[in-house]
Amino acid sequence: MLLITRGDSNTSLNIQRTGVCAINFIPDDKKYTRNCVMLGYPGETTEEKMENSIFTLLPSTRTAEERQPGIQYPEIVQEAIQVFECTWDQRHPLKHGSESPESRFVLRVDKIVMQKKWRDCLFGGKGFPRLPIDYGFRDNAYFWFTKGARPYRVTIPEEKGVTADAVKFAAERVDPDIKWQEEAYAKLVKVPRIFLTRVIVGCVEAAKEQGITEITPEFLDRFRDKRSRGKGN
Repeated sequence: MLLITRGDSNTSLNIQRTGVCAINFIPDDKKYTRNCVMLGYPGETTEEKMENSIFTLLPSTRTAEERQPGIQYPEIVQEAIQVFECTWDQRHPLKHGSESPESRFVLRVDKIVMQKKWRDCLFGGKGFPRLPIDYGFRDNAYFWFTKGARPYRVTIPEEKGVTADAVKFAAERVDPDIKWQEEAYAKLVKVPRIFLTRVIVGCVEAAKEQGITEITPEFLDRFRDKRSRGKGN
């Protein structure tokens, strides 16, 4: 992802110093946005700003194997809906805007940490958190925010069909503990998109009942034949 910051901001200076950062997505709550104004106002050191913070800080979720020696990984915000723990990809040098004093970092998102409630909504395809929209600029007196509108969905056109990659995408979200052979995904490309998740769930449940941890094309053939015989009865 591309992160654009003020060139002289604490965010920019800290990324240049450590090579890592944590991007915290906080909920749309006025007590948090008011505190962000306190924390985001320029001219104070990190230590001075943190004296006014109401957020709960937790250690980075990176494991010992994921940590690089000599790097101080930033803490993350417990109240955040999700957090991107990132590393600056220094194969792409720091870029400054030609018309404004900006720093532009290419970040690699190493980990995404999400509250269980919203993780369940994401995998279930139902529910969406309210996130604040921060315009950031001020007129010597105010920071400006606005509420987001209710999200809406647009149906994928039927003519797009179902690809093996689409089956893989859906299967990994039904149950990541059940593995699929690559050839097995192709077996489901003719399933209408509206029924795809239901069919995948049935395959996964049948595999678990039989103690199978990897779905193969042969398993899907047997599953399909069994369903066909059941319908015939």
